[in-house]
Amino acid sequence: MSVGESLNKAYNVTSAFVESIPKKERKKYGQFFTSQKTAEFMASLFTIDFSKPELRLLDAGAGTGLLTTALVERLRNSGYKGEIFAVCYENDIKVLPTLAENLENLKNTLGIKYEIRIDNYLTSQNFVSADFFKKEAEEFDMIIGNPPYLKIAKDAPEALAMPEVCYGAPNLYFLFWAMGINNLKDGEEMVYIIPRSWTSGAYFERFRKFLFRHCVITNIHIFGSRDKVFDGESVLQETMIIKVKKTREKPQYVKMSSSETSDFADIKYYDVDYNTIVAPNQFVFLVTSQEEAEILSRVNSQSNTLESDDLRMRTGLIVDFRTREVLRDNDEDGSFPLFYSHHIRNGRVQWPAGRESEYIVTDKTGYLQENTDYLFVKRFTSKEEKRRLQCGIYLKADHSEYKYISTQNKINYIKCDTPELAYGLYVLLNSTLYDAYYRILNGSTQVNSTEINLMPVPSKESIRQMGRELIGMELTEQNCDNIVDKWIR
Repeated sequence: MSVGESLNKAYNVTSAFVESIPKKERKKYGQFFTSQKTAEFMASLFTIDFSKPELRLLDAGAGTGLLTTALVERLRNSGYKGEIFAVCYENDIKVLPTLAENLENLKNTLGIKYEIRIDNYLTSQNFVSADFFKKEAEEFDMIIGNPPYLKIAKDAPEALAMPEVCYGAPNLYFLFWAMGINNLKDGEEMVYIIPRSWTSGAYFERFRKFLFRHCVITNIHIFGSRDKVFDGESVLQETMIIKVKKTREKPQYVKMSSSETSDFADIKYYDVDYNTIVAPNQFVFLVTSQEEAEILSRVNSQSNTLESDDLRMRTGLIVDFRTREVLRDNDEDGSFPLFYSHHIRNGRVQWPAGRESEYIVTDKTGYLQENTDYLFVKRFTSKEEKRRLQCGIYLKADHSEYKYISTQNKINYIKCDTPELAYGLYVLLNSTLYDAYYRILNGSTQVNSTEINLMPVPSKESIRQMGRELIGMELTEQNCDNIVDKWIR
């Protein structure tokens, strides 16, 4: 069999296996099998050191071995003549015969050695060998992977084995990635296909710190269509391919690429400054154009954050289906206003709207907040909506008869000490610049308060002055843009 045919055969064998297992069962284990074109592209990203007499490859969660096959073919196609030793972890008994068939084919046609480890990759070895008594991690020259996408309990064995990177209930994909970094030789590379959810927020903060303590990003590929990355699969998360190198030497640029589908026929390439992709707060921005790079550069030029300006965004207090006993449809003695996202309209907070449960009667301090000036922001929007950040100005003067108010947890709020500050925050978050910035940062439809709090913004006094400029004007995006353009160049 000639070089080039092994991957075709492995893909055909993989397709037969996938069709034999119900999609519901694969989803239960977080299994999504890589397409042939995606496997080829991932393998193409590696830099090959032809001087090495042997290359040790690792594919953890190997599935049918398609990624290993693609990488071996890439090495042999490129003229690498040395020994290739592949280690494949896989503990799904159903897929093992297919994996063994594909690896045996590589042994016979392309002259590799291999080992299949029927074990739990995450719990079968030590993570981060800081303890003197811990065994040193096994090391590899190249690591390639399509890890399982599955959330596990915070007390699951895999999570307990890797406390350095876990916060809450982790997802297996980034635990596989972290362990892979542990197994990677210094100066070498790994390529993974993963969701983009790790790029921001508090949930993945420990992992990002670990990642950037050991590695730099060299390549990122973004898919425009999330439903065509894995053949025949329904994947809800937006997916990316990433290459990291185990070194502290930052490259000048991250090599970015993007395509609408997984056949890569319409692929676009562009280089983006490393410090634009990896922000000082270690959020990672997935830039798809030069225009987006300029947006990041403008916003990142600001040296404050809402957190440093003491303007922390918080999430609304009331989960209404859990607190039905304190909700009221009409005003009565001792009631206070309860605000929902539907009260945010045309830049204002318009209450009441004549709908159910717009009042709350309670003496629980945890259900109430001071009636003062606020900026309210919707927590959830649909994928199709033009704006991700949708804001409304709330002024205590509009409902001065109430000492307290309350907020439902589908809105976020920022407490303001003056109306000018509320208007100024509206200028920022209602601008095209900050909406675009947030969309680059976060691919989901949820507005995460942790991410908003860490976005670079002007000083509190500058925001206040921006608000003074808006007062008396229509609360349009264009007016906000005009003000922002004067302050943030």
